[in-house]
Amino acid sequence: MVHIPGISAELLSEIKDRAIEKTVPENTVILKEGQYIKVIPLVLEGLLKVYTQYQEKELLLYYIQPNESCVMSFSSGLKNEPSKIFAMTEEETHMLLLPVDDVMRWTKNFPDFNSLFFSQFNLRYSDLLETINQLLFDKMDKRLLDYLQQKVKMTQKNPLKISHRQIAAELGTAREVISRVMKKLETDGRVRQIGNSVEVI
Repeated sequence: MVHIPGISAELLSEIKDRAIEKTVPENTVILKEGQYIKVIPLVLEGLLKVYTQYQEKELLLYYIQPNESCVMSFSSGLKNEPSKIFAMTEEETHMLLLPVDDVMRWTKNFPDFNSLFFSQFNLRYSDLLETINQLLFDKMDKRLLDYLQQKVKMTQKNPLKISHRQIAAELGTAREVISRVMKKLETDGRVRQIGNSVEVI
């Protein structure tokens, strides 16, 4: 059953009629940079990660949790501009795909729909500021530990099954850097490495 907090019964009825309900397996790219956006995802269950990519490096921008949507898709979709980001399922994710044409109409006819996305803009703006601050001011050991702690919180999994290469890609650095810093965190008693998994202590 679809439930979206803060949405009126009338709008929820329209969303149910017009949106596509879909379950997507983990590690599936649902949006690529340069792609024109026809539908905007609204997560019901699961987790999406939104990132940018340059050559072979990625930079994690933010996560999309249940009852949240991707404001960068929203913005590009309404302007009919190509996407500037990638979006991938972090785990199996159940979502609503909202057609852009309907979203444009809902923004004009339903104040509660605008409120939903304004709150999303505020949330994502804070996330992006935090990412920028980490890049500019935090040392890699703090960035890595914050990243692992956030991932544990988002996925509710500890230990995390994740490779140094994947971590490096999401933090926009080299695998060798992650391996070196991970060893320091392990020596400091902050993490424990077991094969291809990392436990946050």
